[in-house]
Amino acid sequence: MGVKAMLPSYELGFYALVVTCAVLYSGSGIFEASRDSMNRKAFRDGIKPGWHYFGRKMDVADFEWVMWFTSFRNVIIFALSGHVLFGKICSMTVPQHRAVMYMIYGVLAVLGSMGPVYLMVILSHCLVLYSVALAKQKWLCYVAGLCCLASFKVEPFGSWQSGFITGAFDLQDVLFYGGCTFTIMRCMSFALENCEKQEGIYSIFDLLKYNFYLPFFFFGPVMTFDQFHAQVSTRELRRKDDEMKNIRVNALLHVGAIVAVDIFFHFFYILTLPSDLKFVNRLSDWSLAGLAYSNLVYDWVKAAVMFGVINTIARLDHLDPPQPPKCITMLYIFGETHFDRGINDWLCKYVYDHIGENHNNILKELVASTSTFAITTLWLGPCEVVYVWSLANCFGLNFELWVQKFFQLGPFARLEAKLSGATSRRIRAAFGAVNFWAIVLYNILALNSLEFALLVTKRLLVTGFPVSTLSIWFITYCGVQLIKERERILAIEEEKGDKAKVE
Repeated sequence: MGVKAMLPSYELGFYALVVTCAVLYSGSGIFEASRDSMNRKAFRDGIKPGWHYFGRKMDVADFEWVMWFTSFRNVIIFALSGHVLFGKICSMTVPQHRAVMYMIYGVLAVLGSMGPVYLMVILSHCLVLYSVALAKQKWLCYVAGLCCLASFKVEPFGSWQSGFITGAFDLQDVLFYGGCTFTIMRCMSFALENCEKQEGIYSIFDLLKYNFYLPFFFFGPVMTFDQFHAQVSTRELRRKDDEMKNIRVNALLHVGAIVAVDIFFHFFYILTLPSDLKFVNRLSDWSLAGLAYSNLVYDWVKAAVMFGVINTIARLDHLDPPQPPKCITMLYIFGETHFDRGINDWLCKYVYDHIGENHNNILKELVASTSTFAITTLWLGPCEVVYVWSLANCFGLNFELWVQKFFQLGPFARLEAKLSGATSRRIRAAFGAVNFWAIVLYNILALNSLEFALLVTKRLLVTGFPVSTLSIWFITYCGVQLIKERERILAIEEEKGDKAKVE
């Protein structure tokens, strides 16, 4: 109830004004803290010389972002440009064999960047999981796949396998573990889809074509085998209306996002500030809340840029890859919280939806979410922070269902039925605001540190109570109402589109 309920325009305008003012006020506090801490000795490793003519240094605390645009920049441009050119030639000359051509280019690129021993390690895992897939037993596919994944994430097996790789360069560990772990997820998808195949089996070449598609190989996203196989096997390659225009627009947006992040890092040290808890503790509650929220927004932008660039290449190859993650600003539900939609789709299809079915049964939901986060913990690499993050988010996902079931009980359902749609929407938004901050606090565990997450929680819920707590809750409520308004508009547009298709 309340999904399509309208609110007065003046009320929505007031909500937008409150959120805007709060963001500007919080941002000003972070800006001042960044300016004052520019030359602190404690931040020497995270802040490096940047724009001297503006008198600003740059936040370089994020290893991945720095890696992409320094040591890995030329590799990315060279490898992906070669793939685009090679893919275009194949699409024009031998479209029926383009998957084989992509595989050959991918194998050569992996061989050239990581060496023959690494390629042999990858192929050995592919061969093991292909052999398991021949049995067409799902439980065996899960066991074998998770054991292979554990062999890269649990010591000493991971170090033992990486020890086979000779030579050394800055990106060796990143490319090694990225390519290996994504390979295991793809091989598991292949094996599980092979179990579903009614007649016959998929060949080993189908697996190799799927795994060695270069844009997805090292960093994902994971595209399930059934989708990849169906799309890459299409012989008639046709573009949708305005598809190339949309690809160019998306490419420009990603370039704009990269420039915006670079500018942002010269004025807001959101990644380095949390490393000094004594300094951060002197910030106001508003600035601290903004700092925690900014870290989540940045991580979403980083994921959107990385997967956006890769997805642009895939669309040029006539594929429809997993979409970039939904912006954290538009989230207040745990079920939609993910920074890698490819992994999320994989987990939902093979674990979460498979066990939880329609997600209405509390016990099944608990088993499904526990299993999902257990695999996610293995995927991220078992450690204390990941354990806490998994438990917190698993609890949040289940708690949503518990609250939903509780308020669906007779007395509450009858009470809500008596309320207007607008009133129901306001009540739900109040609960959504609490959920929003639960998502923020649970996820900065993985993005920053357990200590920083505990500090933010204490300041917002204990020492900041009641003024800061209630003020930030109200501001978040205003933000959730704006999110709900967008959802209402999208729901109406989708309904109109469905009616038009029927007519």
